[in-house]
Parts: sequence; C-alpha cells; structure tokens
Amino acid sequence: MKASRWTTSPANFARLMAGLWLFGTGEGLVVASSLGNSPWTVLAEGVSLNTALSVGGATIAISAAVLLVWLPLRQLPGLGTVMNAIVIGIAIDVTLSLVGDDAALLVRWTLLVGGIGLVALGSGLYLGAALGPGPRDGLMTGLHRVSGAPLGVTRTAIEVAALTGGWLLGGTLGLGTLVFALTIGPAVGIAVRRMSLVPAHEL
Repeated sequence: MKASRWTTSPANFARLMAGLWLFGTGEGLVVASSLGNSPWTVLAEGVSLNTALSVGGATIAISAAVLLVWLPLRQLPGLGTVMNAIVIGIAIDVTLSLVGDDAALLVRWTLLVGGIGLVALGSGLYLGAALGPGPRDGLMTGLHRVSGAPLGVTRTAIEVAALTGGWLLGGTLGLGTLVFALTIGPAVGIAVRRMSLVPAHEL
C-alpha cells in the first residue's frame, strides 16, 4: 500500500524542507548571477517587474495559480506540493537579499553553476520525500494524462510557454538559461541515483 502524501516522519519532513530550501536557494543564486534564469524564474522575474511582488513572491503566486489548474486536471496534491509552493519562493527572496547582483563576471558564473548544483541537490532531496509533486510537475503529468501527448513534449511545451511569457514581461533570458536547460536534467538524474530515491512513477 502506498504511503500517504500528507503524513510522514519528522526525518522525512526535514528532508523535504531541506530539499525545498536548497532548491530555492539555488534558484536565487541563478537569478543573482544575472546570466539568465531558469524558465519558470524568468516568468517570476517578469511578473515581479510588472507588479509589487518580489521574485519570490511572484514564484509563490504563480505556484498558486498553477495549483488552480490542477482542479480540472484532477491532480492530487500532497504535503510536499503545498510546501513546494511556499518554501521555494521564500528561499529565493532570502537568497537575493543576501547576495548582491553587481559581482564580477567570474563570480557570477560561479553563482550560476553553484545555483544549478543546489537546485539538483534540492530536487533529489524533496523528490525522495515522496510527499507529492511540485505544482509544475503536477501540471506536466496532468496535461500529459489528459492530452495523451508524450511526457517530454508536454514538459517542453510548458517550459517554453513559461519562458516566452516571462521574457515578454522583461524577465532575464540569457546564456545562463541555456546552460540551466542543458544541465539541470542530467544533474537531477545524478542526485536521484546517488540518493537511492524511490522510482519516479511512485513520487
């Protein structure tokens, strides 16, 4: 019988929270590099530039909006889903408040690479908690199930839509965005394997 997505041990909850915080910290470092954000953070930054929201606040608002789309898709959230929608945005803002955005180019590249590494490590930790997918992952699997489109095509379409919308709103799109897109998949895969996580279809 599959474990509940709403109850867990203190140790597993700590794993979830650590993973989400590291994920948000990594995203914050990528933003601070000013070399180009991940697709969804391009969108969050774009929203923040056109509203009174911070980048982290926009991340939380976008997550809430995505969760509303879950309703017609009949996606089932979990404790991890809710915490994902909240904690990552807070961690992004905390990171940006501590890290300046006027560093030398070498430092900025270090922030980018380090940020990608933290996003991968955080993903490995919070996915391993198996307490429900994040808002964006649930959107992907829900649309995949309803439309019948291949999972990879569905994910790519969602990422491109977020990226395009964010860029039109003024979000930072650059070489760092490309580096993130090319490396995050393999990096998360390594984190998952090294941490001996549950199979992806059980998350």
